[in-house]
Amino acid sequence: MEIRILAPTGALGAGFPAVSLERGVALRPHVIACDAGSTDSGPFYLGSGEPKLSREAVRRDLRLLLKARDTLGVPLIIGSCGTSGRDTGVDLVASLAHEIAAEEGLSFTAARIYADQDPVRLAKYYAEGRVRPLAPAPPLDLDILTSSHVVGMMGVEPIQRALREGADVVLAGRASDTALFAAVPHLRGADPGLTWHMAKTVECGAACAVPPSADGLFVHLRDDHFDVEPLDPAARLTPHSVAAHTLYENANPYLITEPSGVLDTTRATYTALDERRVRVAGAEFRHSDTYTVKLEGSRLAGYQTIAVGGIRDRVVIEELPKLIPMAQDYFRAKIIDVFGGQVDPDQVGIAYRLYGQDAVLGARDPQRNDPVHELGVLITVTAPTQETAHAVATFVAHISSHLPVPGYDGLASTVAYPFSPPETDRGPVYRFTVNHVAVPADPYEMFRIVHEEVAP
Repeated sequence: MEIRILAPTGALGAGFPAVSLERGVALRPHVIACDAGSTDSGPFYLGSGEPKLSREAVRRDLRLLLKARDTLGVPLIIGSCGTSGRDTGVDLVASLAHEIAAEEGLSFTAARIYADQDPVRLAKYYAEGRVRPLAPAPPLDLDILTSSHVVGMMGVEPIQRALREGADVVLAGRASDTALFAAVPHLRGADPGLTWHMAKTVECGAACAVPPSADGLFVHLRDDHFDVEPLDPAARLTPHSVAAHTLYENANPYLITEPSGVLDTTRATYTALDERRVRVAGAEFRHSDTYTVKLEGSRLAGYQTIAVGGIRDRVVIEELPKLIPMAQDYFRAKIIDVFGGQVDPDQVGIAYRLYGQDAVLGARDPQRNDPVHELGVLITVTAPTQETAHAVATFVAHISSHLPVPGYDGLASTVAYPFSPPETDRGPVYRFTVNHVAVPADPYEMFRIVHEEVAP
């Protein structure tokens, strides 16, 4: 048995060379699959429903993939539509598919799989003890769970149901990246260990190639191994680059959890077939007695205004550990004074992030005590309304540029701003609230499938 899988890119809208896709099509895959989202870029996209990548970029990639699918007559599976996998993201990609079908004269059966979670159902799960935290998630109360926008991360089962029901194109909400590539091989009876390991290898496209790029991979999956190669003839894979990808987004490179069980790569082997291709074998999949669906939730945290500046004064830099706490105490009193008690200072966050000292690693930075001669300053004000955030930021930015520096007499300048005005409104900001799993009665009950005929 041989199953051929085409993974054209790591994310729909990230792009790929058209010639690479043509090479992949010429290899006659049995399925084309592509991820379209992630939580990697933070909680904004899940909270707001806005996609990260532009409509134009997604449309470009989707057009090429739909035409390739039409040429081959094989399934096209796209998961986590619209970045977050919210229902609005699924509908966005579906609307683009309709437009492209009309322009290109394409016909196909599409399945939309929705992953938004009903707060009533979540409350029922919570009451029944069927919502469990993923370490190190903090305790979860019912109000946070039901007031957040929550999606469930589907496994292969809803995708397989859509395919069995006749879908040519599957547009899925939030989904396990690997499930997109594992669904068809599982349906065809492939070894589950090899299938899940293959899916983990190709989920990000050519990210595991040398050099990594926005491009694709092609897989020949057989009974006791799979061979993987980059679609770009100038790129290559090595045993090291392929094995290293099992660590990506995983705490343990050998045990990778999926909704239905755990992929164990402890005994996996990686063998170079030549300078470009790698053969992988030996992984095992252990089915779990409990089927779980990961929950991801986000909700509004406030509105934000920022100011960006720089400091290049040794005396000021040395005094910042004293100046910043002093300034924040001053701003707290000023908020009460300026707003006449109408704004609670506890609801306004004022943060300084110093790039060049502690901004990235904080106390863990092994070089944090090295001499610093220049700092970039990011001042962030977060408040319940944009108007409040902006108003507070105006005096925070102004006063921050004239902090009283010990050792200097008179009015000294501390922070230099490259923009005028220095304040920039960021709009609504969100925070992750749910990092848990739910235990459904079956793999399907948390997801809704809608089929439709798409034609010019």
